[in-house]
Amino acid sequence: MCDRNKDCQPGVCSCRGGKIERFIEPCLLLLLKKNQPAHGYELLDSLQVFGVSGDPGSLYRTLRRLENEGMVTSDWDTSGTGPAKRMYRLLPAGEKLLEHWINHFKAVKQTLDMYIKTYEQVKE
Repeated sequence: MCDRNKDCQPGVCSCRGGKIERFIEPCLLLLLKKNQPAHGYELLDSLQVFGVSGDPGSLYRTLRRLENEGMVTSDWDTSGTGPAKRMYRLLPAGEKLLEHWINHFKAVKQTLDMYIKTYEQVKE
């Protein structure tokens, strides 16, 4: 947790509302667009870049939901040594959903930029 008297760091802020619900979803969509195909543990490691917790349960629940909704697909990769790994790929519907998330984030960013600008004007 962050000390409210110091600068907050992404993913560790104790401020109310410090986390965006379901942020794992657009992160996974973006990671799959960038690095597909990918297996779950690759995605889990990559989520840290976005400050998303490395919770395997949440990751696989989200991937399963996205697959049920037709946003991603998966196949078993039996090549190589060791156990088979589920490989995930982004589908066209998932790319469209990613675009919706990006448009939403752009709108939120504009609102936050205005909020911060207003704060900077009145803070002293």
